[in-house]
Formats: sequence, structure tokens, C-alpha cells
Amino acid sequence: MRRDDWLTHQLPVGMAEDDFLFRFVSIFQNLADTVVHQIDTLPYMVDANVAPTPMVREMAEWIGVNWVDSSMDDRVQRAIVLEYAQIIQWRGTKRGLRRLLRLLSNGGAVEVRDSGGIFPEGEAPHAPPHIRLDMESAGWGSIDDLIRIIRQEIPANATFDLWVGGEHIWPTPEARAARTGQRPVAAGARIASATAASKGPTAPDHQPRPADPDGRITPPATRPESTETSTEENGA
Repeated sequence: MRRDDWLTHQLPVGMAEDDFLFRFVSIFQNLADTVVHQIDTLPYMVDANVAPTPMVREMAEWIGVNWVDSSMDDRVQRAIVLEYAQIIQWRGTKRGLRRLLRLLSNGGAVEVRDSGGIFPEGEAPHAPPHIRLDMESAGWGSIDDLIRIIRQEIPANATFDLWVGGEHIWPTPEARAARTGQRPVAAGARIASATAASKGPTAPDHQPRPADPDGRITPPATRPESTETSTEENGA
């Protein structure tokens, strides 16, 4: 523990008794206190538990976390940096992804299933690897932030399905269309087509008119006029 008079205390006795010299050296001591304090606290500047919040965000950038910003609670920022520093060695793996999603969901239940495995030569599937992610909740972030973070963490050639709270979040119909090259079908169109399919084929509204042997179309039969006559006409 450093004394408050750490500089003036080092003066020889004869100099310390000189009032002017003592006060003159005290000026340099007060100026140096700021620098000495920074040196004393330097080890704690890289400790996410006690470092200033702006420094916590800088440390997040150092380890590749570019989604920590000032809009988050201070406690959340520190927890992300501390946990991700342990996750980074497993980045891109099933274990690392599970720990990351648990961190993002505030410790909620998480399940990660993928199509990866060890296959004999020539028997590996040709389709790109696929991952299914099930989360209890999105935690402190928005759904858009969650999708963006997941896309940064999984291998570049992998696809994924995201379910949050039992609801299918990703891919959206638009994203699936971009991946497969097929245009998305609107919900109303799907319902209409399903209803039409369930009813089966229907007869056309207008039957084609038959044609004569010479090619002329036979006009539709007309209803005969009534042959009834009034009583006055019969009497006449």
C-alpha cells in the first residue's frame, strides 16, 4: 500500500524541514498521483468484472464479439465477455454453439442437433451440413440479433433451422426461396390450393355447343312459347 506522501517522504530531513521546498515537491507529487494510480489499476483494466464499461466493449472486440453495445445492461455486457472468452476455443462446434445459445437465452433450455458425423470414404452426404436449434426463449436480444449472431458462429456452408419457444423462426419463406430458388407461396394461396385439391375437379360452367356436319354451331334450343289462350279468346 503506497503512502499518501510517497514522494515528500523520500526527502532528506534537511530538505523536508524547508517549507518552500516541501511545498514545491508536493506539487509534483499531486501531479504524479494520477499517473501512479493508472499504473496501479492497470491489471484491473483487462478484468471484465471490474473494468470500466467502455473497456469491456473493447475487450469484446478483441475476441471477435461485435454485437456488444451500450444499449445492453452493464451486467449483460460483462457476462458476455467473460463467458465468450471460455467459449471461443469451441467456436464452430456443437459444444460451443450450445454454450453460446445458453448464454444468449439467459440460461434457458437449448438443444442443438446437426447432420454431421464420421462417414466411410465416399459415403458422406452431398447436401450441405444442416443444424436444428431449439431455444426456450430469445433472452435479452431480439430475434433479428439472434439470427445474425448464429449466422456468424456456424460454419459458412451450413444451413440451420431455428425454433424459439416452439415457434419456427428461421428460415423465413423469403430466405428459403433465396436458398432453393423457388418463389415463396403466400399463406392465402396455399389455403386456396389445398381447398381446391380437396374438392376435386369440377365441371366447366359452359358446355361446348355441338357443331353440325358442315361446321356450323347449332344454336341452343329455345323454350317453346306457351299455347294457352285466355278465356276471352276462347269465347271469341
